[in-house]
Amino acid sequence: MADILILNGPNLGRLGVREPDVYGTLSYADLVEAGARWGSEAGLDIEVRQTDNEAEMIRWIHESVDSGSDVVMNPAAFTHFSYAIRDAAAMITKGGRFLVEAHISNPYAREEFRHHSVVGPIASGTIAGFGFDSYRLAVEAIKTLRAGK
Repeated sequence: MADILILNGPNLGRLGVREPDVYGTLSYADLVEAGARWGSEAGLDIEVRQTDNEAEMIRWIHESVDSGSDVVMNPAAFTHFSYAIRDAAAMITKGGRFLVEAHISNPYAREEFRHHSVVGPIASGTIAGFGFDSYRLAVEAIKTLRAGK
């Protein structure tokens, strides 16, 4: 199992074509490639995944708990309403692992319904608004947190 799973929620498989003014022009394939590069640079095995399916996301979270992987998660639209994902994700941090919520855009600079996260309160931290660098910064945060553990 990977040291860090980067889990992405709905519509993020459409990066590069979905609202490039909000999410940029880099593709999901570019994110997968960047994740591999960040892992190599950090000496960590990083796996990037994306799903539009809430149940699959929950299974991946359970997998991370069972394997002891830390998680960078961009829950996308699940951020604002999925208590099922929130409850599963709480097992990561309550189990002594790290979970960093990451967002490409800044939810607080967008529509009001995006201002509330059900995942943020149980996460180790949240990084948002820096494009793909939000993920890179989240990986760096986990690396730093691991060093201090």
